[in-house]
Amino acid sequence: MPQTEQQLRDDIVEIGRRMSEKGWIAASDGNITIRLGENRILATPTGMCKGTLTPGDLIVCNLDGEKLEGQRQPTTEMDMHLTIYRARPDIQAVVHAHPPTATGFAVAGRPLNLGLLPEVILCLGAVPLAEYGLPGTPALVEGMRPYIPKFDAMLLANHGAVAYADNVFKAFFRMDTVEHFARITLAAELLGGARPLARVEIQKLFDARGRYGMNGSRNRYEPGWPLAAEDVPDKAEKIEITREQLVAIIDEALKVRGVY
Repeated sequence: MPQTEQQLRDDIVEIGRRMSEKGWIAASDGNITIRLGENRILATPTGMCKGTLTPGDLIVCNLDGEKLEGQRQPTTEMDMHLTIYRARPDIQAVVHAHPPTATGFAVAGRPLNLGLLPEVILCLGAVPLAEYGLPGTPALVEGMRPYIPKFDAMLLANHGAVAYADNVFKAFFRMDTVEHFARITLAAELLGGARPLARVEIQKLFDARGRYGMNGSRNRYEPGWPLAAEDVPDKAEKIEITREQLVAIIDEALKVRGVY
């Protein structure tokens, strides 16, 4: 059953509160939008903490970014949202935030593109990294354009992350998955390096998306997204050594330590 505009306003307020509680935004960071119709977008305003919004704080814009309703001003990053809506008619909601671990990857210039977790592969495939563009300018969306048709979330270099879906709660959950994936990837790196699944296993997961109720339109595995075990060089170089060489190395080490 379609939701009323008041219900959608309440949903945005709830998502803003959750984003704030999770520590994904600080001060007036982040923004949330929902498509109201063919040419109307419900959006959070600029300059306000998204964790303390009320339904009346929200504004309505058209797909050109012009304000139609509301007392406050649109976010300067509205073009990020509008670009996604124009490119993806299936998208009904967009969430932008700065989740700390995922943003750390974005600042380090590293996409979340390893095929590590079945749940992430099923949900997102991979999380690419859009090239840096000055926030609030057309340069920001230029780096995003190549990824919008194929992915449902992405990192923004030196900026944060954006996720989108057919409703605002699903967009929020996709952002949650991005941050969770970033934290697990970081932990794996600290423990010696993440180990991706084999290409054949990744293909099996893509083939099973329909069975798990995932988006069938993104059901093709493209080599490199995500990276499989075969795509990642072994970091540990194998060293060939004979028994005689090993004995010589140990002997020299003992001499140096004054054992004999």
